[in-house]
Amino acid sequence: MRRVERSIEDREELMDVLRKGTHMTLALSKADEPYLVTVNYSFDEANMRVYFHCASAGKKIDILRSNPRVWGQVLEDLGYIQGECDHSFRTVQFSGNAEFASDISEKKHALELMIDRLEKTPETIKKDSLTKDKIEKVVICKIVVEGMSGKHNIVHSADKPE
Repeated sequence: MRRVERSIEDREELMDVLRKGTHMTLALSKADEPYLVTVNYSFDEANMRVYFHCASAGKKIDILRSNPRVWGQVLEDLGYIQGECDHSFRTVQFSGNAEFASDISEKKHALELMIDRLEKTPETIKKDSLTKDKIEKVVICKIVVEGMSGKHNIVHSADKPE
């Protein structure tokens, strides 16, 4: 990293960005042709796994089946700073391998994590959505995180409260 002062070295700060994020962008590749996709996700911090659900067919699935190596990023946009010509943000980038979860308990766990982080009243949604039949039908992709790094630029301005 060229601007080492912007590197996030603290693991807790990296985890905080992943916990707070709602969307991640994944870089995929097939036959040297890049493909970028943004998805909502859940993060299993204890096992260092990122999960997302997707359709059972399509370009993303085809690419992941042919090349499971991915690079992901979660961005926390803290806003443009007027009068400073600068932008505050935190990002976490990670590498890993994508796998499709087949175990129903793992799929349920991934969906529970996602519902808990996105829904204001998750119990109602879980009751209606997490039936065995629905869980068996959903496609869950799991990314086993192998390495991560982060970058931040926290700008304080007189016009923006800290």
